[in-house]
Parts: sequence; C-alpha cells; structure tokens
Amino acid sequence: MTYTVAVRELCEFTAKQGDLDLRFTPAPTALEGIAGHATVATRRGAGYRAEVALAGQYKTLRVRGRADGVDAAQQRLDEVKTFKGRLDRQPASHRALHWAQARIYGWLLCQQEGWSHIDLALVYFDIGTQKETVFTDRHTAADLQQHFEAQCERFLAWADAQVAHRAVRDAALGALAFPFGTFRAGQRPLAEAVYKAAASGRCLLAQAPTGIGKTMGTLFPLLKAMPGQQIDKVFFLAAKTSGRQMALDALQRLAPPATAAPGLPLRVLELVARDKSCEHPDKACHGESCPLAQGFYDRLPAARAAAVAPATEGGSQAPAPLLQARVREVALAHQVCPYYLSQELARWADVVVGDYNYYFDLGGLLHGLTQANQWRAALLVDEAHNLVERGRKMYTAELRPDSLALARQSPAATRHPAVKNALDKVRRCWVALDKEQTAAGAHYAVFDAFPDKLLAVLQQCGSTLSDHFADHPAEPDAALQAFYFDALHLVRMAELLDTHSLVDITQPHQPTQRPHHPQRTAGKAPAPGGSTLCIRNVVPAPFLQPRLQAAHTSTLFSATLQPARYYGDLLGLPDQHVWVDVESPFASAQLQVQVARHISTRYPDRNASLAPIADLMARQFTARPGNYLAFFSSYEYLQQVADVFERNHPHLPHWRQSRRMLEAEQRQFLDRFTDTSEGIAFAVLGGAFAEGIDLPGRRLIGAFLATLGLPQVNPVNEQIRQRMQALFGDGYDYTYLYPGLQKVVQAAGRVIRTPSDEGVVHLMDDRFGRSEVRALLPTWWQA
Repeated sequence: MTYTVAVRELCEFTAKQGDLDLRFTPAPTALEGIAGHATVATRRGAGYRAEVALAGQYKTLRVRGRADGVDAAQQRLDEVKTFKGRLDRQPASHRALHWAQARIYGWLLCQQEGWSHIDLALVYFDIGTQKETVFTDRHTAADLQQHFEAQCERFLAWADAQVAHRAVRDAALGALAFPFGTFRAGQRPLAEAVYKAAASGRCLLAQAPTGIGKTMGTLFPLLKAMPGQQIDKVFFLAAKTSGRQMALDALQRLAPPATAAPGLPLRVLELVARDKSCEHPDKACHGESCPLAQGFYDRLPAARAAAVAPATEGGSQAPAPLLQARVREVALAHQVCPYYLSQELARWADVVVGDYNYYFDLGGLLHGLTQANQWRAALLVDEAHNLVERGRKMYTAELRPDSLALARQSPAATRHPAVKNALDKVRRCWVALDKEQTAAGAHYAVFDAFPDKLLAVLQQCGSTLSDHFADHPAEPDAALQAFYFDALHLVRMAELLDTHSLVDITQPHQPTQRPHHPQRTAGKAPAPGGSTLCIRNVVPAPFLQPRLQAAHTSTLFSATLQPARYYGDLLGLPDQHVWVDVESPFASAQLQVQVARHISTRYPDRNASLAPIADLMARQFTARPGNYLAFFSSYEYLQQVADVFERNHPHLPHWRQSRRMLEAEQRQFLDRFTDTSEGIAFAVLGGAFAEGIDLPGRRLIGAFLATLGLPQVNPVNEQIRQRMQALFGDGYDYTYLYPGLQKVVQAAGRVIRTPSDEGVVHLMDDRFGRSEVRALLPTWWQA
C-alpha cells in the first residue's frame, strides 16, 4: 500500500534539527503570504509558472507538493518565503529546512522534465520593504535524486508503520460494535443521520434532545464510516472542557477491555491550551531560554515514537490515549515541550479532541494541517449553538486604551526611541479620533469603515514592533507583545472587513443602558484617548463556511438549534446541508411545564416581580421537596430575588452562584446536588450551570426560569439588530428572541436526563404564553 506525504511534511519530519525557536517572529499573515508570493511571480518573465504541481515515488512512498515558481527557460525553481524583520536573525535550522524543501522540489521537477541540472533559488520576500533576498545554488539531477531518496529512506520506516496502523485501525473500526448493546431511544436516528452524512460527504445540522447520548451517538457512526469513506482524521470540537471530557470518556468506552480483546487501535489526542501545558511560563520559547526548547527537534523523533507506541499493560496492543497527562509524561521523559509535542502529534492522531478554535480560528492548527496535507477530515461540532458566539469572538478584534497605556510604559518603550515614537503616534491619532467623536456628542458610534489614519499608524506601528522583536529576541516584554498582537489582529480584520462586521467606538463611563431605554446617554464627557475601538463580527458565516467546506463531512449537533435557518445563516452551512430534528424519547408526562402569566420580568416590572417569584418557588418546594435550579438574567436580579426569598421563607434551604467562581467553587456548588439533599440553587442564565451539567434522578427535580434570556437592549445590540434586519430580514428575532430562548431551553434541559426522570419547569413570565415564543420551545413540552 502506498503512503502519500506532502513535501513540507516530509522535510519537517526528516530535516528539522536543533532548538525549538520562535524568536524569528512575527510571521506574515496568510493573506500577506499569498500577496507576497503573487508579487514575486509578477516580477518574473513571461514563461514563469507559479504553483506548479509535482509528484514522485520512492518505493511505497508517494511525495507530492506545489513548487512556488518555475522558469523552464532558465531551468530554475524558486522556493519563496515571505518574512518580517531582519533576515540575518533567521536561525540556521530554518534556512536548512527551506533548502531541504527546495531540493526535494528540484528533484521532482528534474524527473518530470528530464533535466540533468537545475538552479534552485531561495527567495526571501520582505513583507515590509517588498524587497527580495535571493540565494541561488546549482545542482545536478543525480545529486538531488540522492538527497530525495535519503530523505524518503529516513521517513520510510515511519510511513510503513503508518500504513500498517491504518490497515489495522480500519479493520478494527469495521468490526466495531456499539458498546452498550442497544441504542437509547432517539440515539439510533441520530447515528444513522451522521453515518449517511459521512457516506455522502455532506454537512449535517442535528438537533437532538438532551439526555439521549449525543456524544456516543455521533462518534460511533463516524468511526464506523472512517474505513469506507477513507477518512483520515476525526476532529471532535467542543466549546467547553465538559464537552471535551465527555468525548474522551465515550472514546474510552469504545475500546474493549484488554482482557477480552487486544484493544481498539485508535490514536486519540487531547489538545489543551498553551497556558495549561507550559512547564516554564516564565521563559521564552527558544533554546537559550527554555530547557525543553533546547534540542527539541533532535529529541522529537524518540518522543513521537514513544507517544504513539502501543500500550503493553494487560496484553493490549492499542495505543494509550494521548490525554494531557500522558503527553506531559512522554514529553518530560524525553525533555521536550509538552505543548509543542501535542501539536506535532496532531499529525499522527486518528481522533483529535479539542476546542473550537483549533479548527475554526483564523490560524487554527487543525484546519491548517488539513489544508497542507490534503486530509480527508470529518468534524463533530459539539453543542453547536455555542459556535455563533464563539465564532463572533474569534473574528472580532478590539483595541483597549489600557493595552496601549501598558505598552507605552513597557521597558522597550523606555529604552528604544523607535518603539516609543510608534506607540506615541498611535496615541495621538487615537486622541484625535476621540475628540471628533466627543465634539459630535456621541458616546457610541459606528463607522462605515475603519478610520484610515488610525489604520495607517497601526500598520506602521506593527512594522516597527516587528523589527523590534526580531532585533531584540532576548527581551521578553509581555505588555508590548499583548498590544502588538491586538493591533495585528485588528489590522488583519480591517483587511477582511465586510458586511459581516461592524466598526464601532465606545467611550468609557457610559451610563448603563437599561432594557427598553436605549436613549439614555447623558453623562460626563470622557477624556480623549480612552475609547475602545472594535471591529465587531456579527455574522461569522463567511469565515466558518470555508472551514466547513474543507472537511469531507461535518456534523453540528445540539439540543437547541431552533430555528434551523438561523444557524444555517449565521454559521455559513453549505446550501446542500442536511437538517434532522431527532424526536425526543421523553414523554410529556415526565415534565410539568407551568407558565406564570401573572409575573412580568421586564425591567420596569422587576421590583414588583420579586415577591411573586419567591412565593411561587416556595410553594413548589413545599409541595415537592427536592433539588431545584432557579435561573435569572443577571447577578443583580438573582441577588434581589434571593434576598426576598431568604427574608420571606427563611426555613427553606438555598444557595447562590457568585460572580467569577473558580472551578473548585463550581464543583462545590454542584456537589450540593445529591440524591438525598434538598434546596434551591440560584444561578445566572447562560452561565456555568445553565448547560453542560448532568444531574439525573433525584439530584435535580425542577427548574425556575425568571427570564426569557433576551440580550440587553443597548446601542451595540441595536446596531446588530439593524445589520441582521438588512441581511436576513428578521432583525429582532435574530438579535434577541432566538438567542434568548436557546438559553432557556438549554437551562430547562437540565431537569429531564433519562427516561425515568420526572420533574417540573416553571416559566415565570407572561411572554412565555405567546405563540411565537412557544413555537421555539420543545414540541414534547406541554405548557
């Protein structure tokens, strides 16, 4: 069986040596790189060809890639690299890797064209100056063939092992049985839909009720589809740690006990954030600073081999799951960085479990690897309703005054005049913009485009800071780097600006915008230069869509994806995507849904609602003691009701969610829900306890919803409403109603988790009786 590898992948495996060194940064953006390559190509002669596809074979190894440029008349091949900063600061290991790639391409071209010799050129294109630095070397075809075969030979043993692993993996997945014998009600239709989507190479949007086992119901059929659809990788992407853990638990259950079988030969990798896996957060990522970066690529082969080796405990031949602790153990045993080892292992894993951003972010690792290696990838997007807000955050860029202030106070700004001058220019331009806005009497304003003058000075500042970081790699400066990355992201999003985003500026100390009173803007004039600048993404679809299309198949699933067109529009689902609404296995008799039409939680009615809400909760608890969750729109409202509840019903047990709870405090909050405990827990809708928690049976028997979850009416949301109206025609629903009701249904979904559960949900607002609101609630609820 032939193993196919990209030229870059081959060289990074065989030719990378020495330290992990991130000092030769920052790198150009993808758009800058594309533009740089295009500029180089336009400077060449008429017969010059760009992006030339090449391929070659060595034994069972097929090597493919695209040469940046070929001039057949001169028998010359260009390997183009865009860069920022000073080229003389480039580590020797980087240059050696670039030459290795050029020589591979050189042999493939000589073989294709029948040339006996070729000129290879490393073309370094400076993004800032637009100048080229060219290194040229002439090679015979025989020398290049020898180099090609030597690199292939170094990779061949690993490639053969991957081919063998793939064959064993696919055979095992073909024979894989559902671990629980029978499917839960609703789980089989979901699994069938996922399998069919994979078989047809389509995108699936699946709404399935809470409690049916969606994680197993999506993972199992997709793993079964891998052999037949020749799927290389499955990426399970989640918004929260709890979702990732559920996936890891499900994958562990799919592996049979070692005593009964040799184990499932599936390489499972957990990706975690850098700050959670860095062993030396006080050190920079290069060999002169961090001991785990020193000689990283020299020790990587042994660490990589150890990580993917089959576990031997209990006679199993299956690889141990590459969870965070396991990756750290292997990394430290071989003295390499755990974070960057996990990134290397993403190339060789079968299933990767990680956060949304690893695929959907502009610089997402998994998406980048998928594109570079032309993988046939499959996506599972857990709790996909969260992808709307998470997508907006990924493609939103913000510049805050405190970030600039800290950068101007940094040691670099004190010691280096160029840095100080660049930051001062940004400050002056920012102040001028604020003065214009203050003169107009606006605390909040939206621009048609990002202000040209400020954008120009930010670009100049970014170039200056790029040079500074390249010239002074041994001077770590967290505040300056933070501002630099914020400015870079802002400039990048300005380049991509379209109707999917707003450009706005907000002055500090703006009075709180109360719901239904957006006209209140009176207040003291702010000091110039204190505003927050934002490119605010409101429709992430244009960014998410190409990433969904890059996958062979994708399934986005959640219990709350109503209405489907809302998620289709905002997430950029392909026109031919499939929608499935899995029927709930729960009977309406399991859940009493009560609408309190005598209560209004609108802001003007808040004070009048406190006692009726507290009394209703007390009556329910007295009638049926047990554990309840009560959800409110804000911490302020929560405290007001809880205070009245405590004063009027002091004998009834209750506890409250507090602001910014630590993970340990959250666990303590949930630990109070037991099969024998009783009490009412006060929580905020949309917070840590409104989704992603599992409290079956007597641990939770009811919920109170004292809100429709509608976002606050304020100038920002009103601008979003106008943009939604212009794009989709349902401005109010897209901005307020749909996001609010999604949170309500998620929170209420904590009550019924199994077919034997019984409970009650109190919807405490008269608006829950409206037909347009009830249409967005689960059909099996009978209010």
